[in-house]
Amino acid sequence: FQSFQNDGKEKNFVFLSKKIEPSSVLETAPLSDDLKKELAWSKFSGPTFTESYCWPPVALGCDVVAISHQGNDPLLYIPPVLTLLQLKSGYQALPNMSGVSLFLCPGWKKAQLVFDLLKTYKKGCRHLHPMLIILGQNKEAASQVEIRGCEVVVTTPYNLLRLLEYNTGLLCRLCHLVLDEIEMLFSDTAEQVFTILEFYKKAIAQAQGNVPHQIIAVGTQWNKHITPLIKEFMNDPHIVITVIEEAAIFGNVQQVVHPCMNSNRTAELLKILDFTQRNLQKVLVLADSVTDVEMIHKALKSNSIVSLKKHKESKCNAQCVLERWKKMHSSGIPAVLVLTDDCLQSLGITDATCVIHFSFPSPGVFGQRLQSLSDNFFTGIKDSAGDQEHTKAKSVILLTESSSCHVPGILRYLKHAEAEIAEELYDLTARLRESEENEKFSRPLCTSLKTFGICRNRMECPDRHVINLSIDRAQNLADEMIETPERVTILPLLIVHATNYFGRIIKKEKDQYTVLAKEMNDYFKVQGHKISVNTVEKSVFYGLCEGAVCHRVQVTETPAKDEENVCKVTIKYIDEGRTSQVNSDQLLHLPARFQSLPPQAVEIVVCRVKPIDNEAEWNPKVTDHINHKIKGKLHHAKVVHTLGKTVWVDPMVRVTNLPIIKIWINEYNIRSEILSTGLGTDNPEHVGEIQKLCRQIPVLDNAERLEHFTKEDTADLEEASSPQDTSIQEDSAESCNSSMFLDVFFLDDAVQTKEAEDSTVHQQKGCHPQIKWFQDNETVTLRVQILKAADSKCEFSREKVAFSAYSEGKLYVADLELYESVIAEKSTCVNKDTEAVISLVKEKKGAWCRLLKNKNVHVSLDFEHWEESEDERPFTVG
Repeated sequence: FQSFQNDGKEKNFVFLSKKIEPSSVLETAPLSDDLKKELAWSKFSGPTFTESYCWPPVALGCDVVAISHQGNDPLLYIPPVLTLLQLKSGYQALPNMSGVSLFLCPGWKKAQLVFDLLKTYKKGCRHLHPMLIILGQNKEAASQVEIRGCEVVVTTPYNLLRLLEYNTGLLCRLCHLVLDEIEMLFSDTAEQVFTILEFYKKAIAQAQGNVPHQIIAVGTQWNKHITPLIKEFMNDPHIVITVIEEAAIFGNVQQVVHPCMNSNRTAELLKILDFTQRNLQKVLVLADSVTDVEMIHKALKSNSIVSLKKHKESKCNAQCVLERWKKMHSSGIPAVLVLTDDCLQSLGITDATCVIHFSFPSPGVFGQRLQSLSDNFFTGIKDSAGDQEHTKAKSVILLTESSSCHVPGILRYLKHAEAEIAEELYDLTARLRESEENEKFSRPLCTSLKTFGICRNRMECPDRHVINLSIDRAQNLADEMIETPERVTILPLLIVHATNYFGRIIKKEKDQYTVLAKEMNDYFKVQGHKISVNTVEKSVFYGLCEGAVCHRVQVTETPAKDEENVCKVTIKYIDEGRTSQVNSDQLLHLPARFQSLPPQAVEIVVCRVKPIDNEAEWNPKVTDHINHKIKGKLHHAKVVHTLGKTVWVDPMVRVTNLPIIKIWINEYNIRSEILSTGLGTDNPEHVGEIQKLCRQIPVLDNAERLEHFTKEDTADLEEASSPQDTSIQEDSAESCNSSMFLDVFFLDDAVQTKEAEDSTVHQQKGCHPQIKWFQDNETVTLRVQILKAADSKCEFSREKVAFSAYSEGKLYVADLELYESVIAEKSTCVNKDTEAVISLVKEKKGAWCRLLKNKNVHVSLDFEHWEESEDERPFTVG
């Protein structure tokens, strides 16, 4: 154990299992010269205090456990590990003389951060090829991963286990295993991490030659699973802890809570001291006021307990108190010192055996008090938390009815330390949490609660988790917005993430917003109507013209104006849900007749699907895929619940028009689309959790109308609307036909809906032409039905064909993802009077069972040429 005095006034604490000479200057740090230059060029300000102790043992190839407030910073380990990888001499027994470093992160977001840092600093390393592996649950993805030529792999426990099903050879080359944010890995994925460690242990046992092996674990908190990690998988590691509270857990400090009345604290203190005096101990009694110190000292004296006192008004200086403290103990007298917290640093006591918290400690003061015990921390690896055999130090907390402010923080720490906790502490914490939730009552409803039905960290979450009638009921959706809950038409315009959007509910009859938008556009076309606003006011509605489209906006934030009386203001598009910043002089006076229609933007949540691997957020790949697929397109949905201006839907599907036979059919189901990426999974409790949340309020008429919609009700509709579900493919031909349709309704009924879609600025894409296809053993022919195509383009790739052309003033676009591969260089496109003929050369000869990966209603078999390409195998139209 060492205590380190920095050059500044602040005293830094470090607990070490073995002596380490810190490297506090970049120039002398144990890093490669190229990497030092790269760090200096990027204005790296370190090494920090913790880095100065971590880098030397990591750079020597030693196993390391580091616990620090900075424990979530990848720079604790990246620079020294990259330096090790440059030393080719250590990896001669491996193929290509290159070892692999595996950085195991608690989630995709942290893995992405680590990967980005590696790309930043790889310039300072020769031949470094980092690789980020985030796999979905699709088995094909894991089987196609190639890691040859890669020296650093960044992934998560779940993804690594998927990869190891197909590529166990990765661990044979693994030399450096980094466990990033170890407390998160062990709290969320302990089973997976230990499975990986067992695999690694077996790989090490089978390794041939002298190959380096190293495990590095970094985090912000000690975790009970670190003990078996050290005992079973590490080789005499360096343990570096720069957080005193975490060092106290490692050092097996016994934490005890004594409940008592505030008026009875002194009597409780005397009982505790009577117990401690049976053994020769050095006791500190901490109070937060001079008055309490004097009162305690007087009470001890009257009970024949010899004690010292120290506070800011004491005549005796710190040196005098220290000398008397040491003399009492050496004379065989129990040493008792009563003092205030502001005297701790000047005294610098580290050899106390017991600290009694007469006044309830704040989290900041708690650490300083525990440091007084640091010389008596147990320095070995104990078998379990609270192992009494190795307990030399004790911390006693007096809990009273007035101990309120800092109770939740101390309770979290005591749970983390696996201490015995008095029931009174739980009760007090519950009351405080209720009070904290009341303080958040004016905040928005928690987004995670709405989106997934659960908030994992209510203590830290800034938003509320209960219903606020004044907010949620005041802005409740008008009945007329949802005419038939069984099927509403939704236009998503802002995609927040894969299952959360903002948009409009479109009415089948004459849509009010479509009429309003046309009237606004016509009004502002007249130049004299564009009247700029002189004084911008918060919460007021204004007009904003963007090209030929006019919007209703509301100012949400107004900063100070600049010299020209123009400022940047934050606005919300009240009919779309998005926000932006514009110059104040762009805002236009909005006539009252355009303000009478309530804001049309609603929040839309797709139910019963969540990220895989217990992730808290959607992977951007899923969000990007959904954004590209649904933004600005009409969808049909079944409403299962409403609250305020939030609508929960299940399912939500895209329907497509077949004009020839005047029907609309399903194109895709959003929930199924998310599941098909492999990055989403079922969330069956979602709707039930939302309904449970809303039971605490009187249900509105509209909500009563929706309450009978349960998960079971939506199952039939979901099944009928998911042609891509693999389970449906096993059904009979009759059920397969029905699975193509959510609803079939005549085109005339959907005219108003279609007009609303066409009026949206987001719908600037071209029409999809009708395509017929046939094949022979070597080629596939596509006949694109388009008259006198002009400005046509056809781009080929191995698994894709992109066609576009103008015909009679309209743009036609077809973007086709092929089910099989083609030879792009040999494929052609020829325009004729009534069609464009695309000829694709197959990469592998033989019949295709289908043309496209996903069903496309505009693509069908060419029965005129059917006999020429007939095959015994069944074909799918798309």
